[in-house]
Amino acid sequence: MAEGNDSIKKTIFVAGALSVVCSIFVSTAATQLKPIQEKNRQLDQQRNILSAAGLLQPGVDIQKAFERIEAKVVDLDTGEYTDAIDAKTYNQRKAQKDPALSRKLKKSEDIATIQRRERYALIYIVRGDAGKLDKVILPIRGYGLWSTLRGYVAVEEDGNTIAGLTYYEHAETPGLGGEVDNPNWKALWPGKKLYDERGRPAIDVVKGKVDPHATGAEHKIDGLSGATITANGVENMFRYWLGEQGFAAFLTRLKSGQIS
Repeated sequence: MAEGNDSIKKTIFVAGALSVVCSIFVSTAATQLKPIQEKNRQLDQQRNILSAAGLLQPGVDIQKAFERIEAKVVDLDTGEYTDAIDAKTYNQRKAQKDPALSRKLKKSEDIATIQRRERYALIYIVRGDAGKLDKVILPIRGYGLWSTLRGYVAVEEDGNTIAGLTYYEHAETPGLGGEVDNPNWKALWPGKKLYDERGRPAIDVVKGKVDPHATGAEHKIDGLSGATITANGVENMFRYWLGEQGFAAFLTRLKSGQIS
């Protein structure tokens, strides 16, 4: 006697067949969409880099504007460009977890709470009309209240003046720590000085508003209301990446004209 349509065997067969068909559809869609996803990821990265550099204007052609920018790999220990790593294929985020390309930080030196520091950093050079170096864009990251904030800071050719700042990834509280994304707050950064007269990292995110006439105002940024821990995270992030373990060696070379 033939089995009914509601038999266990037929139910299992139909479920298995549907699973196989769905798996094929999902796998095919993922394969076909991967190039599109990668292109969108690249465009988003370029958009954030242009934003940090002050080159992202309404209606701008992202890829065209990005032609002014050149990717370089810097050895953080020496502050020099390196050919040991290909800038086109280097994934700095993966390198952060690779013991061969990074090292675990001691608690005393990990002021930005990043746990590991990669040996090489992928930076971006903004060229002027004559091909002369105009700005450098450096990747930075550090822990806030709830998350690791990742962003870019653009620095003028003097190696000490901020040209722009943007954060492209974080999970801070909307309306509080999430205000790191607020254009009004980011607009406070251009013109601020990274180092004091003794060459020490000097960015200071204060509580409340900065008095423009106060001593050291050129290093100070208005705080984030109700988000002291996130603000401290931003400050520690800058202190770390401007220090000896970060971009200090590179920026010293930039100041002295050794970087082009």
